[in-house]
Amino acid sequence: MNILVTGGAGYIGSVLNEELVAQGHRVVVIDNLARGHRAAVVPEAVFIQADLGNREALEDVFKRHRVDAVMHLAADTSVEYSMTAPGRFFQNNVACGLNLLECMVNYGVEKLVFSSSAAVYGEPAELPVTEAAPLRPVNAYGESKLMFERVLPWYSEAHGLRSISLRYFNVAGASGCFGSDHNPETNLIPIVIRVAAGQAESIPVFGTDYDTGDGTCVRDYIHVLDIARAHVLALDRLEENAGNSTYNLGSGVGCSVMEVIEAARKVTGSAIPVKVCPRRSGDPAVLVAGSKLAELELGWKPRYPELESIIGSAWQWQQEHPEGYGDDYETSTPAVRTQERRQGVSRQ
Repeated sequence: MNILVTGGAGYIGSVLNEELVAQGHRVVVIDNLARGHRAAVVPEAVFIQADLGNREALEDVFKRHRVDAVMHLAADTSVEYSMTAPGRFFQNNVACGLNLLECMVNYGVEKLVFSSSAAVYGEPAELPVTEAAPLRPVNAYGESKLMFERVLPWYSEAHGLRSISLRYFNVAGASGCFGSDHNPETNLIPIVIRVAAGQAESIPVFGTDYDTGDGTCVRDYIHVLDIARAHVLALDRLEENAGNSTYNLGSGVGCSVMEVIEAARKVTGSAIPVKVCPRRSGDPAVLVAGSKLAELELGWKPRYPELESIIGSAWQWQQEHPEGYGDDYETSTPAVRTQERRQGVSRQ
């Protein structure tokens, strides 16, 4: 199929494109490169630099490419920043998403896989969190994801658009060629990796007084390769004329911030100094997934659930790409750069 991936130059999008191409699909990527990287797009994909807020540019994508399905990953994702600039999150994550839906309707595209988030649950009353849990976001990021989820059934009712929303928990790790390279970085494991590599002095720990085993937040970490595979399985389900469903994607195991740091110390051999900081607004104490529904209906379960395996893949990618997708590497693909590093080739 011809699949449009929005936000496809980002972290998860880059690995998803890799998986889609491996499955024989044709990929069209649209990304404004505000947070993504041109070099993170597989060479087999068509790349278009544009913003979903630009309706004319978006219409042009649908005119020029016979899109069969859309995987919608484009979004602002920082919980912390969503609490200080909520308008930006509702604009980018909801209003721009409506532009996309209108284009899908206008060009007869009826299949959508949406990148949602566990942030829609807020502070869950019971663990693990299932899809039936109350939806009570405690930050603007989670609210923006929930708002878009709630729009989708109405487009199904009015236009026959079928969708699957995937509520990710904490995505981490890397594939052989693609990894996380954000500036600023807000996710725990990539920050820990940077400290281990000597690119930062210490890892900030936001709050040590939560009602958890060691006082730090507990999260469910899932390998980015498992997330990419879930998208493909969701697309397969849409092809079976199923849809309008929501699935959690997580390992079902909670790890505290300090447990992640200890695991990273073991994997990297680095001391990884810690700096204790005040709590951040909008951080739930514990989020752990119940993903049985995805297993039953999508045939999905994590292949790489071990925390050390996730951290190890991120560490390997960082070692092979210490500058990430740096400016001096923009003209080559990650696969080429990986091979060059292994052969001792320097671009300096």
